[in-house]
Amino acid sequence: MVEYKDGSITSRFDSVVFAAFDLYQLRRPGAETSYDKEMQRRAREHFDHLSEGQRNKLLATVLLGFPGSGEAYTLEQLGRAIQEYQNVGAAGLRRNLRFFLEEIIPVAEEAGVLMAIHPDDPPWPLLGLPRIVSSESDIAGLLEVCDSPANGITLCTGSLGAGAANDLVAIAERFAARVNFVHLRNVSRTADGNFLEEDHLDGDVDIFAVMKTLLLEQQRRMREGRADTRLPMRPDHGHLMLADRNKEGIYPGYSLFGRMRGLAELRGLEMGILRSLGLQ
Repeated sequence: MVEYKDGSITSRFDSVVFAAFDLYQLRRPGAETSYDKEMQRRAREHFDHLSEGQRNKLLATVLLGFPGSGEAYTLEQLGRAIQEYQNVGAAGLRRNLRFFLEEIIPVAEEAGVLMAIHPDDPPWPLLGLPRIVSSESDIAGLLEVCDSPANGITLCTGSLGAGAANDLVAIAERFAARVNFVHLRNVSRTADGNFLEEDHLDGDVDIFAVMKTLLLEQQRRMREGRADTRLPMRPDHGHLMLADRNKEGIYPGYSLFGRMRGLAELRGLEMGILRSLGLQ
C-alpha cells in the first residue's frame, strides 16, 4: 500500500519487494532460479534494510490471500499449495483447463449460463508457477477450445494492463463478442515490471477506447436481438479514501467510496461516448 498523489491509499506491485518475500520469507525451494543475479542482489538489499515491523507487514500483505477476503494463509499453507502445483507446468494447466471447458460449456449452454474466465493477475509467472491466461494469444487459444458464447472472458483491463505487451484496445476489439463480464480499472507500469493502481480514467490503459469498443459491441448485440445485450461491468478496485480509513476489514481495492467514485467516473465516460455516437 502506498499513498497516491491525491492523498488516498492505493496498491502497488513491486517486483523487488515480492522477490524479497519469495527468497527470504517464504524461502521457496528453487526460488533463486526465478530471479537473475541482479534481482537477487536488490531483493537481499531491500530485505536487509527492513525493520522487524516492516517484515511482518510484508508477510501479512502477501499472505492475505484472495482479494476482498479477510482470510489469510500461513507460510506453511502457501508452501504446500505451491508444492501441489509445481510439477503441473503450463502445458498441464492448459490440458486441465481444456478438459474443464469441454465438460462444462455444453452444460452452461443448456442452462443459459455465460462463463467468463478471469485473466491472470499479474500476467506473468509468480512463485515458480506458470500463467496461462495472460495474453491475447492465451485468450484466443482458450476461446477456440469451445466456440460458443457460453465460453467467454472477463475483460479485466487492470490484470491484462499490467503486462506492457498487452494492447487492451486490440484485445477488446478482437474478443468483444466473447466478453461476458467487464472489470474496468487502470494501472501505470514501469519498465522493471512494477505497476501502480491509478484512478479509473488515468494510467497506461486507454479506458476511453476500451469502453467505446464495448459500447459498440453492446449495440451490435441489440441489433442481433441477443439476450446478453447488457454487459455486466464493475468498477474494479478503488483507492482507500478518507471516509473508509481505519474501518476494519477495508483496504485499497475493496473500499466502498473508492469504487463508487470509480463507478461515477466510468458512468460519466459511458454517457459521453454514447452521446458522441448519437446513441443517447
